[in-house]
Amino acid sequence: MAGRAAPAPVALLCALLCAAAAGGGPEDNPAPGAFGHVYRGSVNISSERVYAFAYRSEPGQVDAVRVYVNSSSENLQYPVLFVVRQQKGVLSWQVPLIFRGLYQRTYNYQEVSRTLCPSEPTPETSPSEQIIFVDVASMAPFNIAYELLVTRLENFQLETNKAFNFTASPSQPQYFLYKFPQDVDSVIINVVSDAAYPCSVVSVQDIVCPVYDLDYNMEFSGVYQSMTKQAAITVQRKDFPGEQFFVVFVIKPEDYACGGSVPSSIHGNVNRTWNLQRTKNLQVTVVPSIKKSVYVQAMFFSFLSFLSFYLGSVVVAFVHYIRVQRKASAGRLSPEHGSGMMTSSHPISASTPEGSSYGAIDESSCSGARQLSSPERRAPAGSDTDSSVEEESDFDTMPEIESDKNIIRTKVFLYLSDLSRKDRRIVSKKYKIYFCAFNNILSNVGHMMLGFLFLFIVLRRDILHRRAMEMKDIYTLDYGIPKHFGLFYAMGIALMMEGVLSACYHVCPNYSNFQFDTSFMYMIAGLCMLKLYQTRHPDINASAYSAYASFAVVISLAVLGVVFGKNDMWFWVIFSLIHILGSLALSTHIYYTGRFKIDMGIFRRAVMVLYTDCIQQCSRPMYMDRMVLLIVGNLVNWSFAIFGLVYRPRDFASYILGIFICNLLLYLAFYIIMKLRSSEKLLPIPMFCIVATAVVWAAALYFFFQTLSSWEETPAESREKNRPCILLGFFDDHDVWHFLSAAALFFSFLVLLTLDDDLDTVRRDKIPVF
Repeated sequence: MAGRAAPAPVALLCALLCAAAAGGGPEDNPAPGAFGHVYRGSVNISSERVYAFAYRSEPGQVDAVRVYVNSSSENLQYPVLFVVRQQKGVLSWQVPLIFRGLYQRTYNYQEVSRTLCPSEPTPETSPSEQIIFVDVASMAPFNIAYELLVTRLENFQLETNKAFNFTASPSQPQYFLYKFPQDVDSVIINVVSDAAYPCSVVSVQDIVCPVYDLDYNMEFSGVYQSMTKQAAITVQRKDFPGEQFFVVFVIKPEDYACGGSVPSSIHGNVNRTWNLQRTKNLQVTVVPSIKKSVYVQAMFFSFLSFLSFYLGSVVVAFVHYIRVQRKASAGRLSPEHGSGMMTSSHPISASTPEGSSYGAIDESSCSGARQLSSPERRAPAGSDTDSSVEEESDFDTMPEIESDKNIIRTKVFLYLSDLSRKDRRIVSKKYKIYFCAFNNILSNVGHMMLGFLFLFIVLRRDILHRRAMEMKDIYTLDYGIPKHFGLFYAMGIALMMEGVLSACYHVCPNYSNFQFDTSFMYMIAGLCMLKLYQTRHPDINASAYSAYASFAVVISLAVLGVVFGKNDMWFWVIFSLIHILGSLALSTHIYYTGRFKIDMGIFRRAVMVLYTDCIQQCSRPMYMDRMVLLIVGNLVNWSFAIFGLVYRPRDFASYILGIFICNLLLYLAFYIIMKLRSSEKLLPIPMFCIVATAVVWAAALYFFFQTLSSWEETPAESREKNRPCILLGFFDDHDVWHFLSAAALFFSFLVLLTLDDDLDTVRRDKIPVF
């Protein structure tokens, strides 16, 4: 305390007072001040008070002084003015101190405290003397009382890894000094509070006077974050030449910046508030940032984790190669020895009553059709990529000599051979268009590496299939599911692009660019459904042009939903109608296996069918399995449409993604159930992929729902959800979600790729369509 200081400061202060007394004026006669002592007095237009505080600064030490003032006056016309003069600066404010909020509301405080800009450490080896003048004045024609207290701060400098607790308010901001240790190049300033409100701001500023520590000027310098319960700012040594900085804490007069509402006490015509209690307890801790070695470890972990998938794929391919070689050496692949495997009966066809064969084609006609598609009449496999092959147009390429497609596709029990009768070269070329729509691929660790690996796996299968076609292998020509790999290539590239756009979104997550993170999610879900449907409906699946046009419409709707989906009722009415009508049109196309043409007259024809089949004469549906799937699917989609219309969810992109995912899961479950119901088998590899998909998706979704941030809230509210990193001190919960979701998508793709491997030795006219 200066009142008990060493003789040197006292002598300096006495010398200054004697010199001032020679001047004669009251403003030139400062009263000696003592740190920690409360001074009470009054001022008016003809009187002014000046206090002088002297102290000794030790070598290499940074000294900070805090000034507390108070005035009982509520007269805004004649405030009390406080001016603090230092060696290299001047700081001034008035009491009552006025802050302005929304709608011209004002918040007035009669108690103010400020930290003065600290003295710089001197290179001298002996202590230096410092002096501070505090001037108190007012233009009021009457006396205004005030109180003054000046103290020296003992805990002004923050220490590394040591928590410090303090309080602040709008009229009593706080700031502290931090110096970088010699071995630390980057630090993280962690600030926490038990209470979300009042809204506060943390600012990092260079060592420059004056320090901007009030609500209306703290944005003028440095970087800052608004906060409710927690905030964190990373600071690097290279950004501050002096290797030190100020950490400033400001309490805002209103909470709207942090997502809060205007205080209820000032609603209505009252727009002025006095001494609103907005004190907040804070704790600040400065910790070193992670070192470069942690970055290196995290990078190696990421690459090695996904390289393990490559190693696993190589092992599986090697085991498969050994098994094939053993079978070849044992002569099991010859048609003579494999005939027993080709004779496969079907439970549905075996149990079909004779009277239910209306519209069916007998075995003789099927065998005749197979003769026309025998290996002798097929073109060489190498012509698949011949540019001279015509692309499929509006006319159907199924030869009229075999049978009319409407007769074939109206059979009660369809088999794969009925929906794979078109020229393979044209159909293959049709599906190759799918994977040529993606380009500009950038790098992303998880999705990119696994997407690339999936492309390699598909390429390997494609090459093996081509070799079998060149050898005119009977198993490849007339057995198993027709091999078309274009959609698989598209799925692999879509997985890679999802990683690219996800990275773009996470550069600055917000409501507007969240659509980039979900765009390829729509495409992945859509491509998976298309591939699942194409498996047993290769002749009637959607073309690449119509599929991508549909995706473009969906993405356009997503963009419109981002713009208009928040509050505009008209948008939700239109979208719900499009959703319901689109579901009905697609259901009609699926139920009638492409024979119900989708055009402007589809709804009129659908009404006529409903009237004749359901009202005029109520009969059992011809395709019961398909009917059950479509009824459940329409109920799900109509529920989504009604939910959106009633609740109008703000996150429109996630709402559309939920629609795609639910439809994909519903169709996949239906497919697997029908596959098992048809006495088909699940081989070990697809069974492993199904189990791995379920387990990894469950783990991924657990981390996905550990919400660490939210662009739907203010930045301060979003930071409340932040948590420490959980993996290697580098990756947080959302990073783990990225890793696991990439692996889950990879396993999901493998399920679709290998699900029907058990049918490779089954004739297509024995494989049911569902």
